[in-house]
Amino acid sequence: MPHFQIDYSPNLEARLDVAALCRAVAQCAADTGVFPVAGIRVRATACTHVVIADGNPDHAFLDLSVRLRAGRTDAVKQAATAAIFQTLETFCAPVMQSTSLMLSMEMRDIDPALSPKSSSIRQYLSKDLR
Repeated sequence: MPHFQIDYSPNLEARLDVAALCRAVAQCAADTGVFPVAGIRVRATACTHVVIADGNPDHAFLDLSVRLRAGRTDAVKQAATAAIFQTLETFCAPVMQSTSLMLSMEMRDIDPALSPKSSSIRQYLSKDLR
């Protein structure tokens, strides 16, 4: 684990390469050393119905929610949050300079007792990524 869920306003698709953003988030997460590559999952979903601020349809938002198993210190999570949010800000900077964009992120722990997992992915990864 972790799960990286990006929710965004659909008007961003014309302004931002969402697939490339997913790759950038995954790479940054791996580079932190906090998250095992075998567990990283990044997905993005355009929200069908949105109202942002005053309702102007030109406004956009992007929110990254990170869910991970408990056990990391607050300092480790804060450093990872800072690194990942910096990646978001850098990637989205051209959009933020030319249009209104609300950018946010939240990282939170999942209770492992309430979140069973099963995976065969490690057998398909190179040994250095397991």
